[in-house]
Amino acid sequence: MLVVLTCISVVAALALALVSNVTAEPIAQAQKAKTEAAIKAVLPTFDQLEEVTIDGNTYTKAVDAQGNMVGMAIEAKSPKGFGGDLVAMVGFNAEGKVSGYQILQTAETPGLGAKAGEWFQEGNKGNVIGMDPATPLSVKKDGGQVDAISGSTITSRAFCEIINNAYQIYQKGGNE
Repeated sequence: MLVVLTCISVVAALALALVSNVTAEPIAQAQKAKTEAAIKAVLPTFDQLEEVTIDGNTYTKAVDAQGNMVGMAIEAKSPKGFGGDLVAMVGFNAEGKVSGYQILQTAETPGLGAKAGEWFQEGNKGNVIGMDPATPLSVKKDGGQVDAISGSTITSRAFCEIINNAYQIYQKGGNE
């Protein structure tokens, strides 16, 4: 019986390793495509993208035909989401104002915190597009200027933290 169980375990482990190796590359390509699409979606109109390294991490700078920076896309996260890590791509224009964002990873409650992908977009109640995070963003419940998602103040606070963290990175690399 021990030999049979050992053989079954070895075969199962080999099968899992094979499936993992087969799916690793398509998963990585899909993630890269998602990130590239998010970068393009959050930036103002640009002619070229350049990579810039800040504190050992790589971010994307958008430049015009003359080589002037028109914006910067920064992937930032907050571990303080209600369901765990909340990760977003945040875009800033040359003046440091939020030009767009896209949620890349979330485990927030469907129908509540999961609304963060739309709630803070232009035209919606919690709109942050065009805001200048030189004064850190926070929810109105905490004395700030951002309308929190109804019933999801924790997610809204985590989102504001993402914008603020991304802005700190922008300040370090936006003037290079």
